[in-house]
Amino acid sequence: MDNELWDEFHRVVNMTSRELSEWLRIESATPESEEVPDRAGTETGQHVLHVLRKRKADLTPDDVELIRHVVDQVHAQRREDLEPVQGDSAWRHALMDIGHDPLRAPERSRSEARPSE
Repeated sequence: MDNELWDEFHRVVNMTSRELSEWLRIESATPESEEVPDRAGTETGQHVLHVLRKRKADLTPDDVELIRHVVDQVHAQRREDLEPVQGDSAWRHALMDIGHDPLRAPERSRSEARPSE
């Protein structure tokens, strides 16, 4: 995988792995039950979370396919500059399910570093 795609993935996925994990647990919780943390949220959201915890050198072909999908999804639904924008909650929640919060500025400093190569 090339550095450009890896960097773009980390630009569009602007939630930390901790934030995404917490969001997936909240999003999948119901009054009757709460998912086990490692199964909470969508399959895609769990895969994004898994990739966020990996080094680039450890990516599988499935991981690279997911990275392309997430980058394409965010670009299809957002302006190129990724400036914060308010939208309806269903739209925002769908983007947050893949690690992108459209209300967050792109220059936000991350509280946790992404894995190195």
